[in-house]
Amino acid sequence: MKLINHWIDGVEASGAPGRTGPVYNPATGKQTAEVAFATAEDVDLTVRTAKQAFETWRDSALARRQSIMFAYRELVARHRMDLARALTAEHGKTLDDALGEVQRGLEVIEFACNIAHLLKGDYSEQVSTSVDTYTIRQPLGVVAGITPFNFPAMVPMWMYPIAIACGNTFVLKPSEKDPSPSQLSAELLAEAGLPDGVFNIVHGDKVAVDALLEHPDVAAISFVGSTPIARYIYTEGTAAGKRVQALGGAKNHMIVLPDADMDLAADSAVSAGYGSAGERCMAISVVVTVGDAADRLIPKMQERIAKLKIAPGEEEGAEMGPLITAEHRDRVAGYVDAGEAEGATIVTDGRGMRVEGYEDGFFIGATLFDNVTPAMSIYKDEIFGPVLSTVRVEHYEDAIKLINDNPYGNGTAVFTNDGGAARKFQNEIQVGMVGINVPIPVPLSFYSFGGWKDSIFGSHAIYGPEGVHFYTRQKVVISRWPDPIHRGVDLGFPQHG
Repeated sequence: MKLINHWIDGVEASGAPGRTGPVYNPATGKQTAEVAFATAEDVDLTVRTAKQAFETWRDSALARRQSIMFAYRELVARHRMDLARALTAEHGKTLDDALGEVQRGLEVIEFACNIAHLLKGDYSEQVSTSVDTYTIRQPLGVVAGITPFNFPAMVPMWMYPIAIACGNTFVLKPSEKDPSPSQLSAELLAEAGLPDGVFNIVHGDKVAVDALLEHPDVAAISFVGSTPIARYIYTEGTAAGKRVQALGGAKNHMIVLPDADMDLAADSAVSAGYGSAGERCMAISVVVTVGDAADRLIPKMQERIAKLKIAPGEEEGAEMGPLITAEHRDRVAGYVDAGEAEGATIVTDGRGMRVEGYEDGFFIGATLFDNVTPAMSIYKDEIFGPVLSTVRVEHYEDAIKLINDNPYGNGTAVFTNDGGAARKFQNEIQVGMVGINVPIPVPLSFYSFGGWKDSIFGSHAIYGPEGVHFYTRQKVVISRWPDPIHRGVDLGFPQHG
């Protein structure tokens, strides 16, 4: 059985012998590898290695950092298919979807290539007699990223390119369910010329996570995952004196008004609800229909769902692949059971889905509910699977209130041809990322990604300008160079002018 090891100080490292975890091909249900689980001692060694590398990397020229990022960008572009195949093999998403994931990660690498411009400070001359004031941005030190299974290439790329380009060294703890894309990224960074110890990987579970949270030499933690774990990461990390950005879960609503283009709305709901088998934090999981919109929308959604090709991710024409594990598939099926028991109407039932030749794969079909209410578990909980709920309301204000009352605030969308209704939505909705006739409003790399409410803990969004601010701290310098005339001792409080 292939063993996936850690990456420490520029080489593959086995760490302490002992625990490992299984890695599966979700389409076949077969185990394909084992991944080493780090001990606290492994984490300590990795952090000490990164700390030592920081001593020289922090003083490296900006031009050199940019040059390495440019080289890395070219290598990722050249190996995008290798990365996509690696994550399809372990995550299960379709190859086209995997290529899109690599592209979105590549855009953040490209953003990091321009880091010199983003690290510029401010300068004010003569704020007092012969006194100048200016700011500089400096790296934090060793920073860590803890990332989820659903985007094993992209989400780490939301973190480490910016952190490293800003002068930090990085320790990544990727999901143990699909670790290979991170390993390939580490190899490409080394090929790009990144010095040993600047980027490191420790695999594992809660033991590795807690060791990073507790380690005194880790200055900051970036996290993407579920809300309960995000809250834990934020609470424990800040208690240990670390800077923390922790992005949590979601329950993303899409409002469809009666005047909307129903074909566009149906295309968007099916695409955003079932893409990557619903394993996206920005997936649409609730369609809120106003007035009679549902009566016209649901039949169009049914037509599209019936045509979806559910198959192994590498199969030609596959549109939706399996879920990540058998346990997660069963959990999602349990929510479908609960929705039916609680009184929701099953329009399309994905339970019992079997793909010929892949009967042991972790497949479940696209499921569509109608007449869902906010009291039901399928509405309240983040299912993280291909389950789409339809909630009917009479008035637009009811739809807005429904979203604003929800504890999550990651992403949302409205579909309408009324500019005034769209403007009302963007102004009143209490959600961090808003789409108008766009179902998944994920910002490009030169903006920043982050929700509101229980979808984020900490004051910094991820990547973009917010990422630069998170991975650096501002220092204010007030300088005066002696002039030929000495003014003597003055014990009074300084007066400007």
